[in-house]
Amino acid sequence: MNYILNIETATKNCSVSIAKDGKTLVCNEIAEEGYSHAERLHVFIEESIKEVGITYKDLVAIAVSQGPGSYTGLRIGVSAAKGLCFALGIPLIAVDTLQSLAAQAKIESGFVVPMLDARRMEVYSAVFSAKLELKRAILAEVITEDSFQEFEETLYFVGDCAEKCQTVLSKSNFVFLETIKYPSANEMSALSYAKFLKNDTVDVAYFEPYYLKDFMITTSKK
Repeated sequence: MNYILNIETATKNCSVSIAKDGKTLVCNEIAEEGYSHAERLHVFIEESIKEVGITYKDLVAIAVSQGPGSYTGLRIGVSAAKGLCFALGIPLIAVDTLQSLAAQAKIESGFVVPMLDARRMEVYSAVFSAKLELKRAILAEVITEDSFQEFEETLYFVGDCAEKCQTVLSKSNFVFLETIKYPSANEMSALSYAKFLKNDTVDVAYFEPYYLKDFMITTSKK
């Protein structure tokens, strides 16, 4: 039995799950306007371990959301994951944040576009197939009326950008799934297990979250 602890802290959602062979057994999470990751994360980890009825020694790996996302949130999640991996002597698995967000959209055709809010009209985004295959690279981009015009297929947009992006992304093949806002450790379960089976792990000592560079650097007019 392969128990994996999944940690998602890249957005406002502080989320933890325990999975056995890729199936979520328990998921504890909360999304708040004010980030509470530092206070909530270790509590959720302890609660999840107890709810499943296992001990830390039963874990075969720790999976963490690698970004892009909140700088502070990612640092908290990765630090916690690294500490547990060092203490337990088990591998660290990095799961793409946008892929786990896209996994919440259960579609049979077309593409999923996960987008996470950055600032103004800027987002972190990618394009995935219905089978969660990456079809367009992860970008930090400014959304305009010309964004995603190259796609004729139905695009399903997920993430916390619906309110600001619907005003400019108005083509008939654009569909916003507004109930899907944040990535969750629940969807990390299958993704982290698939990586575990392939021994697709990262170096615990040197792994860093996936930060995208600033969109624009401007000079003060003063």
